[in-house]
Amino acid sequence: MDTLVDIRGLTKYFGPVKAVEGVTFSVKRGEVLGFLGPNGAGKSTTMKMLAGYLTPTSGSATVCGYDITRQTIDVQRRLGYLPEGAPAYGDLTPLGLMRFAAGLRGITGAKRDKLIQTSVERLELQSVLQRPIETLSKGFKRRVSLAQSILHDPEVLILDEPTDGLDPNQKFQVRNLLQQMAKNKAIIISTHILEEVDAVCSRVIIIGDGKVMADAQPGQLETRSAYHNAVVMRMPTADAEKAEKVLSGMAYVVKVERIGQWNGTAQLRALSAGGADILSTVHQAVSKAGVTLQQIHVEHGRLDDVFRKLTSKSRNKEA
Repeated sequence: MDTLVDIRGLTKYFGPVKAVEGVTFSVKRGEVLGFLGPNGAGKSTTMKMLAGYLTPTSGSATVCGYDITRQTIDVQRRLGYLPEGAPAYGDLTPLGLMRFAAGLRGITGAKRDKLIQTSVERLELQSVLQRPIETLSKGFKRRVSLAQSILHDPEVLILDEPTDGLDPNQKFQVRNLLQQMAKNKAIIISTHILEEVDAVCSRVIIIGDGKVMADAQPGQLETRSAYHNAVVMRMPTADAEKAEKVLSGMAYVVKVERIGQWNGTAQLRALSAGGADILSTVHQAVSKAGVTLQQIHVEHGRLDDVFRKLTSKSRNKEA
């Protein structure tokens, strides 16, 4: 089966409050989907419905071909779910928690021990395996929760802020783990860390006001940014005013920004109209004007810029 998660018109109301409205998308094996949106957009509610924790008001969804409302246990057998915060039993050790989680899933004996060992090694929990969870740092607590969510080697992972509280080294480790596991799984990650999307995700969905606002590969979304094909230049500070004047008069340059100045050098950014390729013409124009270019490069675009535009539109419509 290629499509492991299939959502059609998923909607959730809490009384009169609309949390999710008509969300539709699917996730195939091998995909890592970044599920983005501002606070209150409906991300966690959608994930809770997929996990069988909340019942949809309307719409449908399947995980590995099983219906989330009519075949919830079958779904949960094939699912690894890490909720935001992921509270654990503080008086248990990581080993005790994983044995408990394995027991709930009917995994015992040598198979249980092997799966626990694999999870422990993947998240590097050997040094804290026998310590009470309540005594662990936030980063270790998060890794313990992630370890139990992947313990049974599920086909689908739903992870809400999986690297929350981790230090840079731990984030790097977890991102590498997710990339390795993605080869034969479908993974949905909710995150506020946009660099995580670039590092891990093969596809992005942006949700706002409970609705899907965008669904594309990260690179495709970046082309919708005002900074797509923007040209950034570094030059002596003495040349900056001359360069600004030349750039401001050019066709296809919609804005010139001075973005830094230090140690006798200045950095300018020329924003392109409609994302047109202006590198060559900008280079020629400023060089002809006598500007000494120390460095020049092109920006691909910014996911955070696209995120703000899309989610600001949804908030403004709601207002």
